[in-house]
Amino acid sequence: MADFLVLGAGMVGVSTALALQEQGLSVTLIDRKAPGRETSFGNAGIIQAEAAEPYGLPRDPMTLLRFALGRTNDVTWSVAGVAEMLPALWKYYRNSSPARHAEISRTHVRLTERSTRDHAPLIAEAGMENLITRDGIALLYRNAAEYAAAVADAERVHATYGTRFRAVDGADYAREDPALLKAPAGVIHWQDSWSCASPGTLTAGYADLFVRRGGQVVAGDASTLRQKGTGWQVETDEGTAGATQAVIALGPWSPRLLARFGYRVPMIYKRGYHGHFAAPRAPVRPFLDVAHGIVAAPMTDGLRLATGAALVTRDSPADPRQLNRGRTGISDLIEVGARLEEPQWSGARPCLPDMLPLVGAAPRHKGLWMNFGHGHQGFTLGPTTGALLAQMVAGHPVEGFAALLPSNRI
Repeated sequence: MADFLVLGAGMVGVSTALALQEQGLSVTLIDRKAPGRETSFGNAGIIQAEAAEPYGLPRDPMTLLRFALGRTNDVTWSVAGVAEMLPALWKYYRNSSPARHAEISRTHVRLTERSTRDHAPLIAEAGMENLITRDGIALLYRNAAEYAAAVADAERVHATYGTRFRAVDGADYAREDPALLKAPAGVIHWQDSWSCASPGTLTAGYADLFVRRGGQVVAGDASTLRQKGTGWQVETDEGTAGATQAVIALGPWSPRLLARFGYRVPMIYKRGYHGHFAAPRAPVRPFLDVAHGIVAAPMTDGLRLATGAALVTRDSPADPRQLNRGRTGISDLIEVGARLEEPQWSGARPCLPDMLPLVGAAPRHKGLWMNFGHGHQGFTLGPTTGALLAQMVAGHPVEGFAALLPSNRI
């Protein structure tokens, strides 16, 4: 019997398995699919060291009205989706007040400022350096007034947290990036972030490293988790897997499983979509077209366009309209090219109302741990929260992260 079962083989689960393994523990990693094939597969591939502050819910009436009327591609919604998440959305709104958001950001930045440092040794040991570019991310603004406001806010973020950026005139940036068809009004280039040309491959590479170090990856059904005596069991394709302790790292599927054990975890599901396109020229670095809420990121499979957030029910069918609008909007900035044939991909970003992941021991079940709710930053923060959880398991202090603990929040 292993020391730990880790349920979920996305970036968070794989990184957690590696961190526990580094503590000398035997670990079995369990997922219904191969590592890196769910939410970790489809993001924009940015290790967001620039994301000192989490994404708050806008509180000004005009922005909320634009959301409500569907006049922005940043956020789309359905009545059923908003109704299903209304209690969590209300808490999210309250936590997005300036004072509360600033308090939450003091914890969030302690995570993001570690992100590239925690990824670095795993990238090297997994042999994945060829996928990584250390050249930041660009935010392209089409409106001069919006760009000026963004520069002022970037200066505030830099003064508060030390996050590095360049403010670049649009014409200068167009000369810097020949893939652009025209000059934007201006660009904020956040310099500390890294990008990955295949997020799913990187996650799978970390899982291969875990196996080389002696870990076991098994296909199984996390929903069968049960407490058995002093340990935990899950049904897998190879029979019953057991361990003394278990970690739930199932991203958006975590609350459903935890509900069976009496835990009620409010979650906001921000669905995202991506598509790959045969762009004749890739941008020099990933960029966000702010006006159309679409990220363009060069990938091994072509130019990936990734959308913002769709607030829909967890089980609603895929809807490509947000991606299609983003593609149309960005097409005057970059030659997108033909859509590459592939199944439509969508995934849900698991966001908790206080914008922080849930990391630590379950309050009422011995040997059960949680590591999920990373929102937009699961790919970024997997190695960091995995390391923090392993420290907690070992009984080492993790000062400054009390806001993450389940005992303080559920």
